[in-house]
Amino acid sequence: MARRLGAAAIMGLAVAAALPAKDAPRERLVPADGLVAARVGGAAMTMRIDPAMIAMPMLDSGHAALAGLKPGPFAMRFAVGPRLFTGHTAVAPVVLPGAAPFKRRIGWAVQARTAGIAGAIGPGGLPEPLVRFTLRPPIAGERTVTLPMMKAGGLFGDWGASDAMILVGGQPMRLRFDPHHPRTLATAGAAVRLAAAQGGTLSGAPAPVEIAFGIARPVRTLTLARPLAIGPLQLAVLGARNGDYGRTSAIAEAEPDPDELVVVARGKKADPARDRLNLGADMLARCSSILFDKPARRITLTCA
Repeated sequence: MARRLGAAAIMGLAVAAALPAKDAPRERLVPADGLVAARVGGAAMTMRIDPAMIAMPMLDSGHAALAGLKPGPFAMRFAVGPRLFTGHTAVAPVVLPGAAPFKRRIGWAVQARTAGIAGAIGPGGLPEPLVRFTLRPPIAGERTVTLPMMKAGGLFGDWGASDAMILVGGQPMRLRFDPHHPRTLATAGAAVRLAAAQGGTLSGAPAPVEIAFGIARPVRTLTLARPLAIGPLQLAVLGARNGDYGRTSAIAEAEPDPDELVVVARGKKADPARDRLNLGADMLARCSSILFDKPARRITLTCA
């Protein structure tokens, strides 16, 4: 029977053994679409290097079978909103263009993270110490901001996505770079904090927005009276996931209904460490590059 661990422990193992090969180049340049011709185990496939992805490579079950991966002793579980996925892991060699083969613990589940793509890997899982995502050609007048990289957790090391840290209301918040999703989104807890700090109001009916693995979550529009500055970027309008990792019922309505009474039940206090803001393509279209400097634990964003 497979030995089942929590996601933190499993993904910690993914990075614990992730040491750069001696002859690996110092910096990897990732194209705008992130797609690379990879080889995992015994199979060639197209993978995406994704700044929003966790360090552990993830495949769908069909490509894991093509690669000859066999379930190891460590199973995995992970959640997208309220949906819980289960899958398997195994250690196998990975080959990416311009790099020597390197071994990683690879996870797979029935469903693909992104339809039509075999799998994905985040910057934390690559052997190069510097990973630069080239989103578009640079233009005159661009400015840069350098942000600290937050610890991703895990008993054996950083296993999760390579998130930056920003301050909202004087407290840290995770910032993730997600150029392959069109809209900037905040988890519910993050939306509440942004609204409190920047004077935010909600509007519009909830609409489904795809997050990952084909899972859509209800999202409303959050408008900030005082835009949030992230270096050269000014974030004034974003999506709020109104039921994930918190509740948005504490945020004022842009056009409140005088006859509506909102009752908020007592419950477990939301964990601010889970609050996260994902910058989507609507904001990152203004940026030419994102540089992940893993040894220095910092992320540099260059935008107009």
